[in-house]
Amino acid sequence: MRKAVISLFLVSAVVTGCGSAQHTPTTMGSPSTGEFRQLTDAEQLRISDAQQVLMGACMRRQGFEFWEVERRSLAESRTLGYVLDDVAWARTYGYGSRIDARDSAARAANPNLAYRKGLSEQRRDAYDEALDEGVDAPETSVEIPGGGTLSRQMGGCVAEAEKQLYGDPQEWFRAEKIAGHLRSLYVPRVLADRRFAAAQTAWSRCMKRAGYAFSDPGDSRQAAVARSGRVADPKVFAAERKLAVADATCARDADLRSIGEERESHYIAQLRDRYGEALDTYARLQGQALDRAKKIVGPRT
Repeated sequence: MRKAVISLFLVSAVVTGCGSAQHTPTTMGSPSTGEFRQLTDAEQLRISDAQQVLMGACMRRQGFEFWEVERRSLAESRTLGYVLDDVAWARTYGYGSRIDARDSAARAANPNLAYRKGLSEQRRDAYDEALDEGVDAPETSVEIPGGGTLSRQMGGCVAEAEKQLYGDPQEWFRAEKIAGHLRSLYVPRVLADRRFAAAQTAWSRCMKRAGYAFSDPGDSRQAAVARSGRVADPKVFAAERKLAVADATCARDADLRSIGEERESHYIAQLRDRYGEALDTYARLQGQALDRAKKIVGPRT
């Protein structure tokens, strides 16, 4: 399931990974609808899980087998953003590289791929038609913040599942893409903001005292990513966890998350005149999807 996340601290401007859904999401004001909040990881996952269930039911009605994506624990499903300040999580998972490695292996071994490959050419075409209608599916386009256009063909069971959750797949696609791509407009402003820059400097000084020379959390994360191909080695993973713990500890000491989220809200508010309607639609449709998902699947634990 595609997931657009508004908050800088849920999706990194530098690198994304896994991580737990227990942080407090950003709350943004709306002049037309009051306040709304970004869904937590747990809520996002519940929608994603419900979409898998709906797609599976739809495919089986079409006469095909369908296996839902394996559900990781809530802790292992964390969205790791630019600021990691959960020390306990970092002590267990580092930056989530071993979780990523398992995910890659699971994608390669997806039983749906093997099932499709084993079908006759005629049945394979029918499978693709049932799943998303392939090249004949209706196309929807949207102009995204920062310039450019994104298009998507949507049909079959994919579109049916989104319709049951969001109501109008085309409306959801447009709102999701606009909300997600606002990052290209406000993230540079947050990173250049004086208060946030001062907090990053405090983070960097703290890291230096811990024995690491990094200017910002992105640099720290990239250093771990560079070694992520060797995380099966206990020593490599131990080094990752040690670095992640220092990162999270210094983020807490520097109050990096709360300062960043406050400045993020400030700069998003400046974009509401142009993009407020899309943000409101995004929040409304996500809330609607969550309400419907709760009737389909339980929460992850």
